[in-house]
Amino acid sequence: MKNLVWFDARSLKNEEIILPLIFNMHFEYLLVDISAYKKMNCPQKMKFIVEVNDEESLRELDTTVVVLAGNNDLLGKAMDNGYRTALYKRITCQEDMNIAWKEGENHDFLVIELKDETNIPLELLIARLQNKNTALLKKVKTLEEIEIAFGVMEVGSDGVLFSCDDVKEILEVNKYMSQSELGKLELVKAKVTCVEHIGMGYRSCIDTTNIMQSNEGMLIGSTSNGGLLVSSETHFLPYMELRPFRVNAGAVHSYVWAPDGMTYYLTELKAGSKVLCVDTEGNTRVVSVGRVKTELRPLLKIEAEAKDLKINAIVQDDWHIRIFGDNGEVRNASTIKVGDELLAYVCSGGRHVGVKIEESIEER
Repeated sequence: MKNLVWFDARSLKNEEIILPLIFNMHFEYLLVDISAYKKMNCPQKMKFIVEVNDEESLRELDTTVVVLAGNNDLLGKAMDNGYRTALYKRITCQEDMNIAWKEGENHDFLVIELKDETNIPLELLIARLQNKNTALLKKVKTLEEIEIAFGVMEVGSDGVLFSCDDVKEILEVNKYMSQSELGKLELVKAKVTCVEHIGMGYRSCIDTTNIMQSNEGMLIGSTSNGGLLVSSETHFLPYMELRPFRVNAGAVHSYVWAPDGMTYYLTELKAGSKVLCVDTEGNTRVVSVGRVKTELRPLLKIEAEAKDLKINAIVQDDWHIRIFGDNGEVRNASTIKVGDELLAYVCSGGRHVGVKIEESIEER
């Protein structure tokens, strides 16, 4: 149930515009009041959360809906009738917060609205409910608030209740949701066909605002039809400390893969840019660039072949640069030789300003 996004349609000012948008976006959970529920005609994908104020209203609901209320006793009756339940609590003080977790842990969902801008109550409730079966959601109004809620204390809230009338903001949240559904990329084995020292050139390190794991890195390639999985600096270095936020990516002309099927040249990246962090199983997540560090260094071209396609990455010619082998273990770049197998991503080539296009193109 991680990263749930419930759209709050209870107080929409222009529902005739907003609701058709929501129905055709990534939103799947809709919060409405009982009167709207009885007359609403939605796509089958939509799952309802219905706010009720009395026991009589329960007789008008399908048992597939989630019943939301601020009254714990009323929710108890809903549970007795087989409904999943969501407790709604507005938190204005410590007493409210304590009541919220004590009552909330008895329900499937606890939805909180915070009076103050601080996220401390959210942090404390995450800690209180971490070993419970209750999903915690925070009421938010913007994409920025969503990103913060999902990042609090690293684990974040289980979801958000998104309440907004602004079409532009709704579109941004929909884009964010599509990015969070990136899923997996198919990584393949690529056999090394050429290793060549090509002299001096400029290479860039991508420093992110995230901490990467030892099985994570970024896809780097000289051509738009694929790249090699270059490791984060999370492995032992005898002369320097680890930099788990960094990927020593490669020569400045290189592509790095980004959300929405995009690629960027390393020279295009700047603080705030979004790129893909990819692990050895192909799982992806979006990370933010904090800095790009470019310096003159000796360079090494590693060319490989996969699925009858030739790809290459040009990286700094040094032992401490790591590239993932086909078994998921890191290989020191300066020890890679012809015949070795590395982890790679291949796709159809052809891009214009980073966007994949269908055209005849040859890159070498």
